[in-house]
Amino acid sequence: MAAYGLYTHIASNKTRSVLLLAGLFLLVYVMVFAGALVGEVFADGGRAVSDYFHLALRDLIVALPVATIGAAIWIVIAYFFHQSIIDAVTGGHEVTRQEEPRLYNLLENLCISRGIPMPKLKIMQSESLNAFASGLNRRQYAITVTTGLLDALDDHEIEAVLGHELTHIRNGDVQLMVIAVVIAGVVGFFAELFFRIYFNSGVRFSGRSSNGDRKGGGAILVIILAAALLALAWLLSQVVRFALSRSREFLADAGSVELTKNPDAMIWALRKIEGRGELPRATSAIMEMCVDNPRRGFADLFATHPSVEARVRALVQYAGGHDPGPLALPEPPQEGEGYGDDGTAAPPPDGPWSAQQGPWGGKTPPDGPSGGTTPGRGADIIPGPWGRR
Repeated sequence: MAAYGLYTHIASNKTRSVLLLAGLFLLVYVMVFAGALVGEVFADGGRAVSDYFHLALRDLIVALPVATIGAAIWIVIAYFFHQSIIDAVTGGHEVTRQEEPRLYNLLENLCISRGIPMPKLKIMQSESLNAFASGLNRRQYAITVTTGLLDALDDHEIEAVLGHELTHIRNGDVQLMVIAVVIAGVVGFFAELFFRIYFNSGVRFSGRSSNGDRKGGGAILVIILAAALLALAWLLSQVVRFALSRSREFLADAGSVELTKNPDAMIWALRKIEGRGELPRATSAIMEMCVDNPRRGFADLFATHPSVEARVRALVQYAGGHDPGPLALPEPPQEGEGYGDDGTAAPPPDGPWSAQQGPWGGKTPPDGPSGGTTPGRGADIIPGPWGRR
C-alpha cells in the first residue's frame, strides 16, 4: 500500500518490520534444518543425498517446538536483562533532575508537550557525540546521551536529538531493533556453534572420518549445503537488522522536526555529530541504535544508517531547513596550552575564529532564531546559530 504523510509511513514501516522479524524466526528454523543435515551425516555417512534431506526434514518437525521454545527463552532473557547489558557495556547511568537539570528539563518539556511518558535519562562518559534510545516497554524506555554531546551541542540541538530518540520510542523502532538484534544473536550463536563442532570433529571435506572410514560423496555435498545454509541465514539476519535501522532514521529526523518545529536544529545537530559518533566500547548492536553510526561496511553495503548528507538533504527538501555544510569543531587544548597559571582555561585570542567575534562569534546574529544566550554545560565551547556566546 502506498503511504501518504508521516503517520502512514510509520504504519507502513511497522508492517514491513513485523514481516522482517517473522522472517528472522524462519531463519532460526533454517539453522535447525542445517544442523539436522549435519547430524544425519555424523550418524551415517553412506546415504544418498535425498535420504539426508528426508531425514533432516523429519528431525526439523520433531525439533520445531524445542527450537521455538529456545528462541522464546532467549527473547525473555533479553527482555529483562538487555538494558543492564547495555549499561554494563557503555557505562551509562541514570541521572535525575538535580544532577542534570538542563538535559532533564529539555526532555521533560518535549514529553509534556506531546503527552509522552517520560523515559529514563542516562549519561555515559565519552567524548564522542552520540545518543541512543533503548527498552522494550514503558518501564524500560531510556535515552542515553554522551557527555561529549552535551558539551558540543546547544539547547536547541540537544532538544532535536532528544526528539529524534523520542520518535524512535513512539514509532516502536526501539522494540523492533532490540528483538531483531536478539534473534540475529540466536542465528549467529548457532552458526558459530555449528562451525566449531564441525571443525573440531572428525568429518572433513576429504570425506574421511576420525577413524579413517571413507565417507560417501553425498555426505560431503550435504555438509557443504548445510554450511551454505548457515552462512546464508547469518547474512540475511544481518541484512534484516540493517534494513530495520536504515529506513527509520529519516522518520526519526522528521519526527524530531514535528516535535521541536525546528528543522535547522536537527540539521546542525547532525552536522556536529557527523564523523564524531564512534563509541569505542559499544558493540555493533548498540551503534545501530545511535543517532549516527559512523561504522561502514564494504562500499557502505552494511551501513546501518543513511549518510548524514542524505538525511540533511531530506530535511532541507521536505522540512525547509538550511544546511550549513560540514562543520569543523574546535580541537580541545593540548596539555600545557591555553591554560593560565592557576590551571583555569585562558580566554581565546581575538581573531576571525575566536569565541568573541567572527562569523561564529558570540553575539546573537540579527536574524537569529533564538535571540539570547544558551546557558548550560558547554555553552561557550561550540558557538552556533542559536545565540551562543
